[in-house]
Amino acid sequence: RKKSSSSLLGLLNRWPGSWIAGLSRSAWFHCVNPPSATTLTLTSSLCRFCLSKNKKTSNGFITDLHYWIGKDSTQDEQGAAAFYVTQMDDMLGGSPVQHREVEGHESEAFKSYFKSGIIYKKGGVASGFKHVETNMYNIRRLLHVKGKKHVSATEVELSWDSFNKGDVFLLDLGKVLIQWNGPDCNIAEKSRGLALARSIRDDERGGRAQIGIIDNEKDSPDLMQIMKTVLGERRGALGAATPDEKADELQKANVRLYHVYEKDDNLVVQEIATRPLTQDLLQHEDCHILDQGGFKIYVWRGKDSSKEEKRAAFSRAVGFIQAKGYSATTNVEVVNDGAESAMFKQLFKRWTEKEETQGLGKVYTTSKIGEIIKNDADKLERVQRRAIRIIKGLDNMPYISMQVWRIEDLHMQPVDPRTYGQFYGGDCYLVLYTYLTSGRTHYIIYMWQGRHASVDEITACAFNAVELDKKYGNEPVQVRVTMGREPQHFLAIFKGSLIIYEGGTSRTQNNEPEPVVRLFQVRGTDEINTKTIEVPARASSLNSNDVFLLTTNQVCYLWCGKGCSGDEREMAKIVANIVSKRDKQTVLEGQEPVEFWAALGGKAPYASDKRFQEPTVRYQPRLFECSNQTGRFIMTEVVGFCQDDLDEDDVMLLDTWEEIFLWIGKTSNTYERNEAISSAKDYLKTHPAGRDLATPIIMVKQGYEPLTFTGWFSAWDPYKWNSKPASPAGSRTERTSPAYKPHPKSNVNSTSNYQNNNAPSVVSAVTNGNGAYPREVLINKTVDELPEGVDPAKKEVRELSKHWVDAVPVAH
Repeated sequence: RKKSSSSLLGLLNRWPGSWIAGLSRSAWFHCVNPPSATTLTLTSSLCRFCLSKNKKTSNGFITDLHYWIGKDSTQDEQGAAAFYVTQMDDMLGGSPVQHREVEGHESEAFKSYFKSGIIYKKGGVASGFKHVETNMYNIRRLLHVKGKKHVSATEVELSWDSFNKGDVFLLDLGKVLIQWNGPDCNIAEKSRGLALARSIRDDERGGRAQIGIIDNEKDSPDLMQIMKTVLGERRGALGAATPDEKADELQKANVRLYHVYEKDDNLVVQEIATRPLTQDLLQHEDCHILDQGGFKIYVWRGKDSSKEEKRAAFSRAVGFIQAKGYSATTNVEVVNDGAESAMFKQLFKRWTEKEETQGLGKVYTTSKIGEIIKNDADKLERVQRRAIRIIKGLDNMPYISMQVWRIEDLHMQPVDPRTYGQFYGGDCYLVLYTYLTSGRTHYIIYMWQGRHASVDEITACAFNAVELDKKYGNEPVQVRVTMGREPQHFLAIFKGSLIIYEGGTSRTQNNEPEPVVRLFQVRGTDEINTKTIEVPARASSLNSNDVFLLTTNQVCYLWCGKGCSGDEREMAKIVANIVSKRDKQTVLEGQEPVEFWAALGGKAPYASDKRFQEPTVRYQPRLFECSNQTGRFIMTEVVGFCQDDLDEDDVMLLDTWEEIFLWIGKTSNTYERNEAISSAKDYLKTHPAGRDLATPIIMVKQGYEPLTFTGWFSAWDPYKWNSKPASPAGSRTERTSPAYKPHPKSNVNSTSNYQNNNAPSVVSAVTNGNGAYPREVLINKTVDELPEGVDPAKKEVRELSKHWVDAVPVAH
């Protein structure tokens, strides 16, 4: 055990990545470095461990420790697994985030490690510890493949009774792999099934197996003959697909926090709070259980809790699950005080990191070297702001043009360009921003909704945005902006001149007189982050940390609080020339003239304490596949996401906390496209942290992603989908999807797709009279890199050779 322990620690400390360990009756654990194929085979009669050290933070790598329970494993093995997880946690200093996984109900994080999928196989104890041997063809099994983002394949009975209409099935015969697609399968499921088949072929068969695809039984008589030879004749109709058991967002939003402890050998469960939870409820000397509606159980271990309490975390979680009557397959995650996972943090209303700050203000100190620290902090802040602008694309959107319309009588009325950036709370506006990137023209449509606008105006604003979107070829990004919750890129396009009037309207026929006295709060340090908001014209609205503009009939006062910075004063001077044409008079806090207080109705107490930088609220971006077709709002998270996780037939939701992006795939379901905004609103409403419903919602179309979206993805390829730029309808040429033309002299047969690998280095891409394409010409290639005439959706098309039918073993 010591040798195995040191071996495991050595691996973990030397290289980041994932490792698998198995547990059986005859051995403690056996380290298996997963193959590069990213496909994992698990045996139902075993328990396994998975250690992952992939996430880099400022404090080092975060380690995740998963222990997996096979459905046929014994109670003794499950108990031993829990015991050894505790030992492994001790060896790693109590730092890992621990996860309890049950076969068929694994967390999205666990599935994400194995991109090509997980295969559940039947077998005894010994079979679980055998390395996968290539070139082994004495195999006959049927795999039931499920999942769109993370695939799992379960070995089922070799019979037609195992099939249904809605799933993918893989008949594995060693030298032949036949993928049977149910008539109700979607494109993503078929694609994931093919990826699994290729992984088996390349990693377990050394590339020496053929893949056949049945998408329509009538068009694949030869492959169907093979299946009938193995499975016999099919009797009766196929059954409907069994829906995946997934918790909806309403269930996940039902979060409750408990203090769980033992008293007189009894487990005591004391409820502390319900949604929305706050971070201060977690006491460092205690251990807490957070119940996410029975969907998942979190155990939080306080840093000052006893060692015995920390060791008992898993056992208490299992006891809690039993006491609540939840399913034995419920996921459990154990997190440590100060090293909480991103998913755990997002269950709280506000989560702040210790000794981290942000904001526009300065860092104050009473130290003798305070001035040095202050200067360094200001310099660091400027660098950080610059980094944020680059990440969010704010410095990479070269301006071409901007147009602004006000919704008037339910129609779009152009706004005078001289007043661009001035928004009134009684109106709704449409802003079309055009910019150039990567040699292409991009469009963003902002729908700004005033706080006092009528329901009809808000509805008309959305309707006109759709019409404007159609005019530009359905390419623009659409952003819903609620008054007071403007995203930073919206501020940036007005270059510091964004002014929001509390009420009124900018319409020419407005008969309401403007107030004689107005007070504006200016917050921001540069053209990127400055916003000016009208506040009630009274002394209590002032704040010592900001600059205020007080406009009267005679003069415009620039009131500078003691805590404001020079950058803030400079931005206020620019805004002052917009809101008032009167003479400007700078007033320092504490030196106000009598007329200043008279304009505000007299002196009154106001916020005068120094504003220290607010603690950083840091949340990791999260990507979800969203669906509400069944009447239940279901979201499936994609852990460790990248651009490849954006499938063309999906509607995806990217949550960056400050904004919600809706990514619309080109071939996504019409119903889900139309309901995308409703889905985003449902997501905010049901979020366990009690999110602000005014959070900006941004609709992004495939192929026209703005930099503010792509910046959240690593290694974004802007040419992945090979989309062409468009101009407004009426002036643009008609665009059509590129058609795939057959290769000259080609003779592609029906959808009886078959892949012929007579040699590992040669693959027949499309059957034609002159032979085959070399394998390296076809695999791992983009659409543009394929030979002319090759349809990327049919790279696996093959002619079925008679000798392969003869090679299939006959069922007895």
